[in-house]
Amino acid sequence: MASPEQLTHISEDGQARMVSVSAKPETARGAIAESWVQLSEASFALVVAGQGPKGDPLQIARFAGIAAAKRTADLIPLCHPLRITKVDVRAEPSHSTSRIRLVAQVEAVDRTGVEMEALTSATVAALTLYDMIKAVDQSACILETRLLEKWGGRRGHYVAAT
Repeated sequence: MASPEQLTHISEDGQARMVSVSAKPETARGAIAESWVQLSEASFALVVAGQGPKGDPLQIARFAGIAAAKRTADLIPLCHPLRITKVDVRAEPSHSTSRIRLVAQVEAVDRTGVEMEALTSATVAALTLYDMIKAVDQSACILETRLLEKWGGRRGHYVAAT
C-alpha cells in the first residue's frame, strides 16, 4: 500500500488536490485499455450483424468511446484536460465466448499521461454497447476493464501481464 507521501493527489494536510504538472515537459504519451462485454448467443449474433434494436451497436459504442476520451476531465475530478491527438476504439468479437472486446487507444502530446482517457473510453464504449442491447439481452454483463499498455512520461513504458 502506498504511503501518504507517495499519493500525489493528497496534499500535506490530507486533502485531495489536482497535481501541478506545470514544470513537466510536454512529451508524446499513449495508452491502450480494454473492456469486455458478455452477451447471450442471440444478442451477440445481432451485435456482430450490426442489427441492434437501436441501430448498429458496435458503431455507436465506438463513437461513444471516442467522445468519452475527450470528456474524461469532465468526469474524473482530478484529471487534467489534455490535448488529445488520437482516439481509436476497436470492437473485437469473440465468437467462441459471445463476448465483445472493446479496445481504446488514446494519444496526446502533453504533460501528463492518458491512461484515464483510455480507460474511460473503453468503459463508456462498453456501457454504450450494454445500452444498445439491453432491450433484447437483460443478461448482458460488463466483465473486465483494465489498462493494457502505456508509454511516454517519467515512468516510461508499461505492458500489463497477460
